[in-house]
Amino acid sequence: MEMMRAARLHAVGQPMRIDEVERPKASGSDVVVRVKACGMVPNLANVLANWETWYPQMPLPPRPAIHGLDPSGIVHEVGPQVVNLKPGDRVYVNPGRFCGACHHCSSGKPQACEHWTLGGYFGYNQKSLEMFARYPYGGFGEFMLAPQAQVIKIPDNMSFVQGSRLGYLGTSYAALKKCGSLMGKTLIINGATGTLGLGATLFALAMGVAKIYAVARGEKLLERLKAIAPDRIVTFSNVTGSSGSFVKEQTNGSGADLMLDTLGAKAPLGSMLDAMGGVKRGGRIVNIGGTSGALPVDVKWWMDEQMELIGSVWFTAAEGMEIAAMVEAGIIDMSVMSPMVWPLEKINDAISGVGKDEGGFTYYAVEL
Repeated sequence: MEMMRAARLHAVGQPMRIDEVERPKASGSDVVVRVKACGMVPNLANVLANWETWYPQMPLPPRPAIHGLDPSGIVHEVGPQVVNLKPGDRVYVNPGRFCGACHHCSSGKPQACEHWTLGGYFGYNQKSLEMFARYPYGGFGEFMLAPQAQVIKIPDNMSFVQGSRLGYLGTSYAALKKCGSLMGKTLIINGATGTLGLGATLFALAMGVAKIYAVARGEKLLERLKAIAPDRIVTFSNVTGSSGSFVKEQTNGSGADLMLDTLGAKAPLGSMLDAMGGVKRGGRIVNIGGTSGALPVDVKWWMDEQMELIGSVWFTAAEGMEIAAMVEAGIIDMSVMSPMVWPLEKINDAISGVGKDEGGFTYYAVEL
């Protein structure tokens, strides 16, 4: 039996422990990846402490659990049915887990699968427990088992630490694709300076958006965001007033074509509702943030204005491949973001050490 080190959560309220556990072996169409870096979710401390109270219908992996949402590393071993991957390949492991056999999975929409689960993080219903049992390894261990369909090759100009940011980048990119063509359109990004918002800004610019109305609280980070494309980004601090009214004023009363809401968990829904007021008639609103609760939408406004409100969860492996290709070609420059990195032995320092002063401009990772 070969062993490995892994950080495991044994009980809520306790620090993670570095344990020696059995190393996974590849079989069938599965792959074993030697993890080199794993992204640290900024909200992980809250998730570990409060998730089962906040969202009891969405199970966490059974404890002792190896968490870690965004792993990147090197293919170590492949099962006999694996194609197009070999030991030594540099990869990112998409943590999305799904049955692979239902109509949604076969249609390229695995997020709609009843078994949809984010490995190393949380599930969406009780069927996620089956996925946790099949793939119990998150990224906070030296090796992990993953289905070949979720292993994405990354280019040489993307470091492993940068690869550990792909989860948030992919979430933003997939949501923008649901907006339809961005060429020449105007877009509100609510929560624009956060982890999801910054990624959405980079992709929207690359995808041809004419104007971004970037809404957030802090003026300093908004100024930093605007510097990325001063002629195409208009910023507004919603601390100073209504973001929806501001956008309407900027567009001669018409509004923006599209809106992306990227607010984090427990953010005030009033901010989202206010920004929605800045979307023009026939507009499309896509939500990818973690905020929750009952949104008091005027359904007559919804009907009369012919608005679309869409939820978007995570991203597919195909979209991850598209992002990797854009980074390789220099279309997306990840250097505008700076990492803060801890070794695995400092996992608890990492969980408690993530901050929000730099918004999405700083991202967090554990190196192994």
